[in-house]
Amino acid sequence: MAARRISSLLSRSFSSSTSSLILSLGRNSGRSRSIYRFSTAAATEEPITAPVQINYNQLLINGQFVDAASGKTFPTYDPRTGEVIAHVAEGDAEDVNRAVSAARKAFDEGPWPRMTPYERSRIILRAAELLEKHSDELAALETWNNGKPYEQAAKSELPLLVRLFHYYAGWADKIHGLTVPADGPHHVQTLHEPIGVAGQIIPWNFPLIMFAWKVGPALACGNTVVLKTAEQTPLTALYAAKLFHEAGLPPGVLNIVSGFGPTAGAALAGHMDVDKLAFTGSTNTGKIVLELGARSNLKPVTLELGGKSPFIVCEDADVDQAVELAHFALFFNQGQCCCAGSRTYVHERVYDEFIEKAKARALKRIVGDPFKEGVEQGPQIDSEQFQKVLRYIKSGIESNAKLECGGEKIGSRGYYIQPTVFSNVQDDMLIAKDEIFGPVQSILKYRDLEEVIRRANSTRYGLAAGVFTKNIDTANTLTRALKVGTVWVNCFDVFDAAIPFGGYKMSGQGREKGIYSLNNYLQVKAVITPLKNPAWL
Repeated sequence: MAARRISSLLSRSFSSSTSSLILSLGRNSGRSRSIYRFSTAAATEEPITAPVQINYNQLLINGQFVDAASGKTFPTYDPRTGEVIAHVAEGDAEDVNRAVSAARKAFDEGPWPRMTPYERSRIILRAAELLEKHSDELAALETWNNGKPYEQAAKSELPLLVRLFHYYAGWADKIHGLTVPADGPHHVQTLHEPIGVAGQIIPWNFPLIMFAWKVGPALACGNTVVLKTAEQTPLTALYAAKLFHEAGLPPGVLNIVSGFGPTAGAALAGHMDVDKLAFTGSTNTGKIVLELGARSNLKPVTLELGGKSPFIVCEDADVDQAVELAHFALFFNQGQCCCAGSRTYVHERVYDEFIEKAKARALKRIVGDPFKEGVEQGPQIDSEQFQKVLRYIKSGIESNAKLECGGEKIGSRGYYIQPTVFSNVQDDMLIAKDEIFGPVQSILKYRDLEEVIRRANSTRYGLAAGVFTKNIDTANTLTRALKVGTVWVNCFDVFDAAIPFGGYKMSGQGREKGIYSLNNYLQVKAVITPLKNPAWL
């Protein structure tokens, strides 16, 4: 049941049996007369009171909520209004030291890595049950702090959060080494051992999902964790981590430090007693994280970074379906998605029709208070991201891309931006090269497969791609030619727990989710012993 709920909102795909349903969902524009499209009312109406209280705003170190060593706090904001909703403990290097010390002691002396894998599995399962029990509060907190639609958080992201921890709980007692044949009289076996203290840094666009992507495999493998939240969205990870301790997680196994990148983040990345580092965020910051990890103790680093994913609409496409899927691929989560289909390549034979229908779909997009039922798009995360998106829109106009619709902010408070569509986009324009991370669709024309493959691959990124076609040969040609970590064919943003995710080129290194993610948190040890008079080899 959870899987069906997840796929209904977090992913889109088309077949003869499902396309009409999905298209009707995408075009559902009359649910509420109090919801506005391209209207300043979305940001000028009094915001709905968030149906949740903030109970956790300190650091979580060694199983206890504590103030920052400096006593400092920083504000976290409601993107709907720009107003402060809480003050959160501001961790820095001293707090990272405390958290790493707790994690080190929990790993070297504590019960977590010494439990049977089945016992660890049961604790993770109990935590998943508690996350599900408190999903309404977590979804409300995520919407309040992040600005994403509550329906998205509650109906797709929270079920996926629970599913991810069920998935990793299932792996905990299935991690094992191998017996290896040798060329002489020796018994050889490999041990898959937990790597130790894992430092993890997560972004603000999917705080809870990224929490699961990082924490799930680390705990399943028997490691301990120090996790730094994004300064924009520190609240839900603290709540979720508290539930893990209620489930029986020993003190020091999961520590949460809120704070800023140059202080807490840098201290964690460069810490000599952190054994492994995982980071999700921008490519530029990823380079810094990688350098800090190398300069300290040469710790292994996994990186899930930026993207500029092509979404390729082929000449045989059903244009109505292609428009809906391309719209979802770009505008989902306010466009704040690393794998967003932000370069929409459309074959010249269907280009004009696609442009008109893409414009019409964007004009129907429901923008408003994310707590309102039926809202598709809330505000951008903060003022910095809001201004960045508006600068890219200005750049597109100045580069002579054609602004089909949108392009302006909505209202006088909060960080709402009109769904924006550009046509006549060229590959050398900034809006076609840079990761905008906002509700800006750039549509480009192409003639044939050879051309679109070359252009789609002509980027420093390689995170994901979308292909929309009825022809299996075309699909096969594109999936093998595109230099990306994920290719969605006639679907997009399918994020099942078992599907690996990660990028080529400057979109990162390593993989999240699935069996591949476990390798990030394990060491492989070979053990060789001589055999005396073996009966067989």
